[in-house]
Order: sequence, then C-alpha cells, then structure tokens
Amino acid sequence: MQSDGYDRYAAIAYAHEWAYRRNPNYADFEDMGGDCSNFVSQALHAGGAKMNETPDTGWFYHSLNNRAAAWSGVPYLYQFLVNNRGRGPHGHVVPLQNAAPGDIIQLKFAGKADFSHSLLVVETGKIPTPNSIRIAAHSYDADHRALDTYSYVEARVIHIDGARA
Repeated sequence: MQSDGYDRYAAIAYAHEWAYRRNPNYADFEDMGGDCSNFVSQALHAGGAKMNETPDTGWFYHSLNNRAAAWSGVPYLYQFLVNNRGRGPHGHVVPLQNAAPGDIIQLKFAGKADFSHSLLVVETGKIPTPNSIRIAAHSYDADHRALDTYSYVEARVIHIDGARA
C-alpha cells in the first residue's frame, strides 16, 4: 500500500526484520533513553521517506553525532511529523479507530508528563481496537504485540499521510 511516497508494506517488512535485532547501519539508543523512535524512523525511511536535512527541526540520521532530534526523540518525532511541510514523512493525529498499518502510535505512561514511547503499527484487524492493533517496537523489543498489553494512560496515533521527495 503506497501513499504519497510512503510504502507502508516496506516499512512494516523492515520492522518485522529488525524488531528483535539492531541494524548495524544505525546507532542503538537503548542505553541513551531508548531506541523506540530510532527504530520507527528507520522503518519510515525503509518505507521510502526521504530524510529532511533542515538544521534543528529536520528528520535525518547520518551517525550518532550527526542526526536530528526528531530521528530518535519521541516528542521531536511527533513535532516533526505533524508540522513537516517540506521533504520527508508527514502526518496528522487521528483517533485510535482510524489507525492503519504503517502508522505510528505514541504512548504516555502513568507518572510521565509527556508521551515517551513510539511504536509502528503492523496490523489493525478489520476494526482497529487496542486488542486488534499489533505493533513492532524497540525498547522492550516486540513484533505483532497487541497494543492492549501495554499499561498506558494515553495513546496518540500519527497517521502517515505520505512522504515528500
């Protein structure tokens, strides 16, 4: 399923391949606060999303020391995706029942002031519900994990509208 430069199936295939491993082409952020947004960004890129090299507000990765905060940080990824008007992936927040494979879900946990975990939706079932939505993630590595197995207080779905070249 292709949508405006974003191949959802390619992103999902990448997520399945790397859910329990680390791609050596990218740094592992597990010991630096978590690898979840890095993993999701890798999947978006594998789905055809071009990097946005805009300093400070872009979305790119060249090395551990040459990357955008949006590549590996939960709140920065959200801000980039919903505000991006240039090159790269872009999206908007939708209700959980509108989640689609290839979208991103971010979770807020009890005691946390903000969202702190990013997941890639790999399956939704006919009617997306917390029980039917399956995700792939790093930081608590998972593939085909049901969303309702997480203990979260809030979930936001970022529907990926596409990716501009």
